[in-house]
Amino acid sequence: MHKRQPAPPPSPPASPPATPPARSTCVPGLPRRAPPTLDIEAGGAPVLPKDLTARSWIVADAETGDVLAAHNAHWRLAPASTLKMLFADTLLPKWPKSTKHEVAPSDLAGVGAGSSMVGIKEKETYTVHDLWLGVFLRSGNDAVHVLSAMNGGVPKTVAEMNAHAEELQALDTTVVTPDGYDAPGQVSSAYDLTLFARSGLQKKDFREYASTVRTKFPGETKKDKKGKTSRESFEIQNTNRLLAGDSDVEVYPGIAGVKNGHTTNAGNTFTGVAEQGGKVLLVTVMNPAKDEHNEVYKETARLFDWGFAAAGKVKPVGELVPPRSAAQASAQPDASASGEAGGTGKAAAGTRPVAGAPASDSSGGIGVAAGITAGVLVLLAGGAWLINRRWPLPDLVRRRTRP
Repeated sequence: MHKRQPAPPPSPPASPPATPPARSTCVPGLPRRAPPTLDIEAGGAPVLPKDLTARSWIVADAETGDVLAAHNAHWRLAPASTLKMLFADTLLPKWPKSTKHEVAPSDLAGVGAGSSMVGIKEKETYTVHDLWLGVFLRSGNDAVHVLSAMNGGVPKTVAEMNAHAEELQALDTTVVTPDGYDAPGQVSSAYDLTLFARSGLQKKDFREYASTVRTKFPGETKKDKKGKTSRESFEIQNTNRLLAGDSDVEVYPGIAGVKNGHTTNAGNTFTGVAEQGGKVLLVTVMNPAKDEHNEVYKETARLFDWGFAAAGKVKPVGELVPPRSAAQASAQPDASASGEAGGTGKAAAGTRPVAGAPASDSSGGIGVAAGITAGVLVLLAGGAWLINRRWPLPDLVRRRTRP
C-alpha cells in the first residue's frame, strides 16, 4: 500500500500580471526582446488570424522544434490543468499499466474545492491504467492525487515535476500543485507547456492516453440484497473539444491530443498536436480574453490552420529547445536520438513514413481509434540531433477514425 501525509489546502491564488514583462532573463528558444506578436510574414505566407484574443500563444513544428509564430510565449501565467502534461511526463514511467492500488482516504486529502474529478472512490481498487485515463480524459484531480500518493506524496511529486521542468529547460515554470489547481506562485508559459507536450509525446503511453476519445471507467462496488457484489463501469469522454467535438466545435482534422485546462485564475488553457500533409504542429493557447463558449479551441484551430498553411513559407522566429541531457548528448560524436522511455529511436538515412498498424485497444474497445491512417513519423537520418534542435517524435499517434 502506498500512503502519504495529507497536504494542506492551497492558499487563494494571486492574480496574474495584467501585462507581460518587458523582458525575461535566461529565456530559451526565443529572442529576449520581442514585439507583442513576432513578425513572421515572409515568403508568401498567409497573415496571422486577426481575431486572436489569447494573452499568450505559440505555433511550433513538433519535429524540428521551429517556432513559426508566437505571442508573449514566455509570459508566466497560471497553467491550470495543462500542467498535467508535466505531471504525466514525470510520473508515467514509474509503474506498469497493470499495477493496482486500493485508494485510502488520505490519498484524496488536499484535492481543491471545485476540482474536476473522474469519480474515484475510497477503498476501491484501480489500475494505473484506469488512473491515467482519469487524468487525461476527465482531467481528474482525484486521479492526480492518488498517483501522487503512490509516488510518495504531493511534496515529493511537486519536487520531481520542478526538477523535470528544469531538465526540459522550461524556465518559466514553477510547480506548486501537481494537478494545476490554482496556487500562489504556480506559473508556466505557452512556450513551456509546448515543451511538456513535445516531451510527453515521446512516450507511447502518453500518446495513447492523449488521443483516447472515450472509454469505460470503473464505478463503485455495490452489494445486492443477497450479499453478491458487483462493480459496473461508466463512460468518460475526453474534455479536449478538438478531439471529441462539441456543439460549436468540430473535431479538428489530424488532431492527436494533448491537454486542456480551466481555473478561475488561469482562464482557459490548451495545448494541441495535429498532423496534416506530413507536418506535425504543436499549438498552445492561454487565456483568451473573448468570453465565448469554447473560444480557446476556436483560436487554437485558427492557429493550426495558419500554421499548416504557413509551414515552409516563414522564417522561424525561434526554436523549442531540447532537454539539457539530450543537448549534451548531441555534442558527442555518436549521439543518437532517444525514443520513448527504455528504448531508442534510430532510423536509417532515407527512412520514409510507412503505413501504420492497428493500434492496440486497451481501453475496452471504446474511443481509442482502430488504426493509424497516415503512417508513422520519419525519424531523422541516423537518429542524430542536428544543431541541438531536432527531436523526432517516434510513432506519433495520428488522428484516426473514431468508432
